[in-house]
Amino acid sequence: MTVATTKPEGHRPLAEVDPEIAELIRKEERAESDTIRLIASENYVSRAVLEATGSVLTNKYSEGYPQKRYYEGQQQIDVVEELARGRMKQVFGADHVNVQPYSGSPANLAVYLAFVKPGETIMGLGLPAGGHLTHGWTVSITGKFFTSVPYGVRADDHRIDMDQVRELAQKHRPKLIWCGTTAYPRTIDFPAFRAIADEVGAILAADIAHIAGLVAGGAHPSPIGIADVVTMTTHKTFRGPRGAAILCKSEHAAAIDRAVFPGLQGGPHNHTTAAIAVAAKEAMEPSFKQYAARVVENARVLGEALVAKGFRLITGGTDNHLLLVDMTPKNIGGKPYAKALDRAGLVGNYNAIPNDPRKPMDPSGIRIGTPSISSRGMGPKEMERIAAWMAEVADHPQDEARLARIAGEVKELCQSFPAPGILS
Repeated sequence: MTVATTKPEGHRPLAEVDPEIAELIRKEERAESDTIRLIASENYVSRAVLEATGSVLTNKYSEGYPQKRYYEGQQQIDVVEELARGRMKQVFGADHVNVQPYSGSPANLAVYLAFVKPGETIMGLGLPAGGHLTHGWTVSITGKFFTSVPYGVRADDHRIDMDQVRELAQKHRPKLIWCGTTAYPRTIDFPAFRAIADEVGAILAADIAHIAGLVAGGAHPSPIGIADVVTMTTHKTFRGPRGAAILCKSEHAAAIDRAVFPGLQGGPHNHTTAAIAVAAKEAMEPSFKQYAARVVENARVLGEALVAKGFRLITGGTDNHLLLVDMTPKNIGGKPYAKALDRAGLVGNYNAIPNDPRKPMDPSGIRIGTPSISSRGMGPKEMERIAAWMAEVADHPQDEARLARIAGEVKELCQSFPAPGILS
């Protein structure tokens, strides 16, 4: 009897089916293990989150909500989504949670669809001041379909100008006010925004995409119960999969759910929903609070070390996970500096600063953050060393031998702090 030696269709491993992609993934694993990742919106997920993301749940199509699907065979899927929603409600103390948005931008679009009609007025922090595209910036659909009135930061200290927010709100009477940022290193005063929204009868939406993990871990004030609706991504500081969630007061639950489905999208990504459930369970562990506190402490220490080495920080420091650094005193633009850092094994991103005189693709600053290195267990001692490397790169951005030496030292340090979720 002849025994078949070929694998059944669909059972061949990735390395055999597509060695090119398999090799790129392997190289990315090595890069994430051997470099210090300072991008504020990046992090490491656990092996458990990775396993859920890569599970057979990706095979299922599930339009609708638990117990109200348009497809049969949802016995496991309904439980998965209910677990994700229930755990997220517990972690954040929310009345209602929708875990189906594909990412942060669609989650924000769902808020518009639920509360605002095309042409009506909305307000959000302007992109050049540290806001997000979807808060009404001109190149975004949100700035094209709605009348957007951006607010900014004060010229002297680069803090959100709450006097300007109130003045603009009273003048323009927006239907929706966003409080949330993407490159702002300070605590957001949610109660102050709530007071202004109440004065003008606006819906208050808090976008905590960047700080969700800090809120969950008690390292940043929470907007839950203050804002009418809260949007978040489930990656970044929350250490979950690339997805999103919308948390809201009970009176807005039906409007939010209708906006997500059928308003904006069809079937949810069930493998992502499962991974959100896993991440939420991990966020309930005491170690998550320790991690969140470490993120903030590391950012503070790193900022102080950079200032001591002649760097200029926007707002003078940080209250959260990120630092916005003006490279002007170092006589180098943000873009060439970010690229030099990358060659030295220190991965960040160039970023505009408030009132930046340079172009967006060649700005004055860089944005760095501490979530990834905090997840690896690095602390104040390592922050001091990172600051020293960053200063050396700023002084010698084209000394390739020096950058290569630093990259080697970075790799050596990383070996003492294994990257979560990545099997060496």
